[in-house]
Amino acid sequence: MQELTFLSAVSMAEQIRRKQLSPIELVEAHLQRIEQLNPKLNAFVDVDAAGARRQAQTAERAVMQGSALGPLHGVPLSIKSSIDVSGMRCESGTKLREGHIAEKDAPLVTRLRQAGAIILGVTNAPELLMAWETDNLLYGRTNSPWDLSRTPGGSSGGEAAAIASGCSAGGVGSDGGGSIRVPAHFSGICGLKPTPGRIPATGHFPQSAGPFALLGVVGPLARTVADLKVLFEAMQGPDDGDPSAAPVPVRWPGEADLRGLRIGYFEDDGRTPVTSETRVAVNTAAEFLRRAGFQVEAFRPKGLEQARQLWWKFFGIAGGMMLGPVTKGHEAEISPLLKQFSDWVAKEPAHSGESLLDAWIQRDLVRMQVFAQMREYPILLCPAAAIPAFRHGERSWRIEDKTVQYLDAWSYTEWFNLLGSPAAVVPGGRSTEGLPIGVQIAGLPWQEESVLSVAEALEAQVGGWRKPALG
Repeated sequence: MQELTFLSAVSMAEQIRRKQLSPIELVEAHLQRIEQLNPKLNAFVDVDAAGARRQAQTAERAVMQGSALGPLHGVPLSIKSSIDVSGMRCESGTKLREGHIAEKDAPLVTRLRQAGAIILGVTNAPELLMAWETDNLLYGRTNSPWDLSRTPGGSSGGEAAAIASGCSAGGVGSDGGGSIRVPAHFSGICGLKPTPGRIPATGHFPQSAGPFALLGVVGPLARTVADLKVLFEAMQGPDDGDPSAAPVPVRWPGEADLRGLRIGYFEDDGRTPVTSETRVAVNTAAEFLRRAGFQVEAFRPKGLEQARQLWWKFFGIAGGMMLGPVTKGHEAEISPLLKQFSDWVAKEPAHSGESLLDAWIQRDLVRMQVFAQMREYPILLCPAAAIPAFRHGERSWRIEDKTVQYLDAWSYTEWFNLLGSPAAVVPGGRSTEGLPIGVQIAGLPWQEESVLSVAEALEAQVGGWRKPALG
């Protein structure tokens, strides 16, 4: 039964269509896996076993009756608990929303169901999603399936742990500063941060508005890039509830167009060093892409450090101003992770109208600067983070004789939130301790198809996902 849950989502759907695999059997295997591992991982916070079984029975009848089947027919998925799933908890890890039950599905959940997917449950997240690890006062800490003493990342850490461990075939997270890509990197799976608006963030809490609409997105996580592509296609498309939405059609590049893409790669940003194994992973990925027929050259665009600083002005300072009224007067109910985030924000002055306007203008200018350089290198290859999965409670690391602080280790993902660029993470190597190391592939806005196509070509060379230690 365990091996069933480690099939790719694409393979699950194909075997169901061919009547080689029953949706009922597949759901039962996943529910058994959750029952076995969730006490150790604490990935799921709400599992709808009865509902999943009903969905599986309906899916089974559709197969036997010869009905038209969607691309995810019978595939069991999970959803981050900051996204509305009808009848399930949507608490975003905070006691201030304890017991909140979604009244209806978010549009992306509706689209996944229309594609035939079965929703198993919702997964853990840090309070109000403000951390690169997953812990809160409602449900506690989520552990990595690679090493229970380490984090699977955040804020989509429950999703990453569930998918990596075979408790879910794939799912959906959200990302305002690396919250899909860091968990994918830590957990040895794949993740996509799309362009804002490409997949609707309608039904997400905090709501996609203001600075969160500029930076934050929802996107897929899975064990293979092919699965990411299917999930992306199922969820993409505009929705009126997302202020960044645009009617952009799906356009997969042909082989000639794909191989014609120039790829620029860099090992570090010149400010925050990365581990030696991370350097090796990026260099190895660059060489593999050359062998696959791409033109790959060393290149690091100018403006990344300014992008990092501007990202904090929106995510940290403006985001803190938006969340402040939500938490005011409830200090005793706030988790240590959110208190720490609030302390970091409090060290800097709140935005005035003038400072926010200036940050907005500077954001547009740095986007112009970076995108002009990316016309020569429309795909960038770089680290996903400075370190692999860290031990619970760690806040700094010694790399190349320099101390790297918690907030600095994730700058490699934050740039692309500020820029609004799509970026994917795929497994690229291992640390000396056997922990997964992902590499990041980014592109120009609305070019998810090119990013995913390059990621798939790299995955074919590197070998992709491997079963974690807990598997």
